[in-house]
Amino acid sequence: MNLHQIHNVYFIGIGGIGMSNLARYFKNLGKQVSGYDKTPSALTNELIESGISIHFEDSIDLIPTDFYVENTLVIITPAVPKAHSEWNYFLERDFQVKKRAEVLGIITKDTFCFAVAGTHGKTTTSGILGHILYESGADVTAFIGGIVENYNSNLIGSGKTVTVVEADEFDRSFLHLHPNIACITSMDADHLDIYGTSEAIEESFVEFASKVEDKSRLFITKELPLEGITCAVNEDAVFKAFNVRVGNGSYVFDVQTPTEIIKDLYFGLPGKHNLMNALMAIAMANIFGTPTDAIAKAIASFKGIKRRFSYQIKTDELVYIDDYAHHPTEINAVHQAVRELYPSQKVLAIFQPHLFSRTRDFADDFAKSLSAFDDVVLLDIYPARELPMEGINSQWLMDKMTNNHKKIVSKSDLISTILASDATVIVTIGAGDIGELVPSIKKAINETL
Repeated sequence: MNLHQIHNVYFIGIGGIGMSNLARYFKNLGKQVSGYDKTPSALTNELIESGISIHFEDSIDLIPTDFYVENTLVIITPAVPKAHSEWNYFLERDFQVKKRAEVLGIITKDTFCFAVAGTHGKTTTSGILGHILYESGADVTAFIGGIVENYNSNLIGSGKTVTVVEADEFDRSFLHLHPNIACITSMDADHLDIYGTSEAIEESFVEFASKVEDKSRLFITKELPLEGITCAVNEDAVFKAFNVRVGNGSYVFDVQTPTEIIKDLYFGLPGKHNLMNALMAIAMANIFGTPTDAIAKAIASFKGIKRRFSYQIKTDELVYIDDYAHHPTEINAVHQAVRELYPSQKVLAIFQPHLFSRTRDFADDFAKSLSAFDDVVLLDIYPARELPMEGINSQWLMDKMTNNHKKIVSKSDLISTILASDATVIVTIGAGDIGELVPSIKKAINETL
């Protein structure tokens, strides 16, 4: 398929974080863009403000008549049900209907592609890398799976020759991509509802790694059973971050590359996992030929990703942090960062489990991760694409926790529960709709300070 011959792009599920950055991309290319989504959101509001027509009712009559012509590409999200009337309208008339992953595959085939893979860290790593390349003047477009604070957007740049993409393992989407340079941050078991076993996930990552023929352009952590260039923090590796210290609220560290030592890099995101994310981005930019001083300047100015250890309130009396973590490994990373920054303070964690299948598959690990916090509040499981599973609920998960300071609350009672707590550090955690509660939580806490 030749994207140059496409005049119109229609999105079914345009409000998703991954779909919306594609919509912005095609709008930047001068295409006519329109779409449907189930519900309005901050993302759909921003797209409408940019001139993209969006409606929120599944109705063929609401598809703009301009999009009935042959040179229209229709892009769908996996969350759309097969009975969706607009989707079927386009299918029945033999329009080009593609999944988002397929379209990214086409885009990356025609550009120099950086692909960031891994069960954790993709969004932050790709955000850092996109920021480095954009700030250094590269002709880049970076598709980010979160809102980058520096740009208040999930799309960085409007370049036509270089792309940065998150290589998403969900539904094996990353196998559509054509990476020139790639990294793999982790290969933990996840998405077992799709893969079935951790071995199947690993096989999929091995297949993704094979897409990078030149292994000097594949960056990996030391524990991964793959051939590539190793990256590590305070361990021997081809790219090594070392001499790590904390100064003025930022990490300061040195990086050993194959050819030089880059001294005194400043990086403001907390947590050792974020140091690793930064190192991966530095390594990929370095091999691309980005000047060292440009890398250092961009690393220092990177502000982070919304809902990735995002400070909502930061005062001497109280700290409120919000994070997208939805896997035990990610919750452990949040805990490590909080303890490093606030070692003597009481921490309240509010967690909304995401997916019944994930809660079932990792229940013991979730229980262990959550029990490490001082106080824990659980919300009901956010179902996303799933139907309830008998016996799998937040009470079942809470019963596995060893921490005695735990309870389940409804969303309607959450704010009063938070306000009644004597914790001085509050963390909301989860990938469901808990993020939509953050503004009201922040407002209620601020009114008490």
